[in-house]
Amino acid sequence: MKLLVTGGAGFIGSAVVRQAIAAGHEVVNLDALTYAACLDNVASVADAPGYAFEHVDIRDRAALDRVLAQHKPDAIMHLAAESHVDRSIDGPATFIETNVIGTFQLLEAARAFWQAQGQPEGFRFHHVSTDEVFGSLGAEGQFTETTAYDPRSPYSASKASSDHLVRAWHETYGLPVVMTNCSNNYGPFHFPEKLVPVVILNALEGKPIPVYGRGENVRDWLFVEDHADALLTVIQRGAVGRSYNIGGENEARNIDLVRMICRLLDEARPADRPREELITFVTDRPGHDMRYAIDPSRIASELGWRPSVTLEEGLRRTVAWYLENTDWWQALRDRAGMGQRLGLSA
Repeated sequence: MKLLVTGGAGFIGSAVVRQAIAAGHEVVNLDALTYAACLDNVASVADAPGYAFEHVDIRDRAALDRVLAQHKPDAIMHLAAESHVDRSIDGPATFIETNVIGTFQLLEAARAFWQAQGQPEGFRFHHVSTDEVFGSLGAEGQFTETTAYDPRSPYSASKASSDHLVRAWHETYGLPVVMTNCSNNYGPFHFPEKLVPVVILNALEGKPIPVYGRGENVRDWLFVEDHADALLTVIQRGAVGRSYNIGGENEARNIDLVRMICRLLDEARPADRPREELITFVTDRPGHDMRYAIDPSRIASELGWRPSVTLEEGLRRTVAWYLENTDWWQALRDRAGMGQRLGLSA
């Protein structure tokens, strides 16, 4: 297939780009290169014959029309989004502009392109979303594809809005869409403001490791390369109009995740004292959802996909990657907001 991947210089998008090229697909990587994007993420495939890059903002309709007319993709995989909850609390406008208005512009460009091409049967618009649109769970239960939406942060509200737009464009205009909602991703090339890389880098440098509240919040952790594999499965075999929840089947409390990372670092690079001693409990962020958990049975039963990487194995691989790629994360340290506590403006 020829795939147009939006946000392909970001964390998850770049994993999709790398895997798609390795699988023999052609890829057009469309990215605005905002603060969390990094072309080094796709440097390994930048010279591949099936790869092209377009420096375009998804809010720019004219540029989207040009790219689609020039490259004529078989499918669009929409991953471009602002995604950091703490940043959404401090500056929600950017999340509305990118995640809502940007998705609207991309949907309209895709619809015009699809119609101009004679509405080819194989065309797909794959919208990649998050489990955070479903809100917060108690101690029991899991999110399914029919769970009612209940977003609690500006970020999750903006993603919920984009999900509704995609469904509406399918129902109203017939645009052939597939949708996915994933759990928390982690792995190589994870931008250093998110929990897993913050823990790794602070522990590595002997700095306090901040844990919100008492670390009791629970997440399902999905290795990013597993996620990319699931996304490529859905774009090729998912049913039009269908949504699929993608989970890692790896639930863990934040505090247990942090302790696991500390132990892995102690094994890989011993220090004078156990790195768990660096854990520092800090004021929780406003509206912090207590628990997310994914029921992945639909994608397993209909498409035969299940995650292949356990949490311990994935964290071990992630820690090793950060230890081996110091130049990558050091270069991102000076970007806006890095090293600051965000999300307290509420």
